[in-house]
Amino acid sequence: MWDVVRAVADWWDAVELWLTQLPFGFQVLLATVVLVPLCWGTAVASDRLVDTAAARISARRTAQRD
Repeated sequence: MWDVVRAVADWWDAVELWLTQLPFGFQVLLATVVLVPLCWGTAVASDRLVDTAAARISARRTAQRD
């Protein structure tokens, strides 16, 4: 188990080192290309989760009133 953790940590260190050695413009471009879709996906997933939870709570409250 610890070998896998160590391998992931070593890989992450290599990626981090590569990224910090890039010129600033490329760092911003790469961060934008990665973070915008990631944030968009997170926003969509959380929106669906909240909508589903709200619908279930609303259905329960409606059922309890009847």
